[in-house]
Amino acid sequence: MSADTLAALAVALGAGWGSGLNVYATVLVLGAAEQLGLVALPHDLQVLGSPWVLAVAASLFALNFLADKIPYVDSINDLLHTFVRIPAGALLAYGAADGLSPELAVIAGLLGGTLAMGTHVAKTGSRALINTSPEPFSNVAASLAEDVSVVGGLALAIAHPIIFLCLLALFVALLAWLLPKLVRLALLPLRRLARRRQST
Repeated sequence: MSADTLAALAVALGAGWGSGLNVYATVLVLGAAEQLGLVALPHDLQVLGSPWVLAVAASLFALNFLADKIPYVDSINDLLHTFVRIPAGALLAYGAADGLSPELAVIAGLLGGTLAMGTHVAKTGSRALINTSPEPFSNVAASLAEDVSVVGGLALAIAHPIIFLCLLALFVALLAWLLPKLVRLALLPLRRLARRRQST
């Protein structure tokens, strides 16, 4: 596989992964990288570098940034974004790999959507657990860490695609191990509530 193909796949899979955490930050990073000439996005994705697209993405990022720092509001925000992050991850990954063969572009789209779903579920589940803590600082810290991860991860995908792909493989392995545990823990408060209702 050529270096250009690896670079395109890293950006495509990074877009899918990043969208699951924060789709607006993903669009901003890719659009800014296109504007600055740090990455050559395929024709269909070059629109991300448009000042209008960047302005709208920045506005939505600011709104999401605030909502994501407020306990319980962040969980509602995550629930609503289920219908944004996963399809956006698939579309961005497909668009980023569009310069490759049609087969690779479709595979990248499928993997991008799957990565977006995995990171979205992990984010939503971990935030639901963090919200059981009475202090708000852990929620703010988790949100900031997610935002920094998206920017840093995509920057790494653009600058050092092979390193990013290796780290992404480790992340996927960790996610496969962690997701069932997160889902069980996130459902624990609901099970306790159901038991209380049955006992009364």
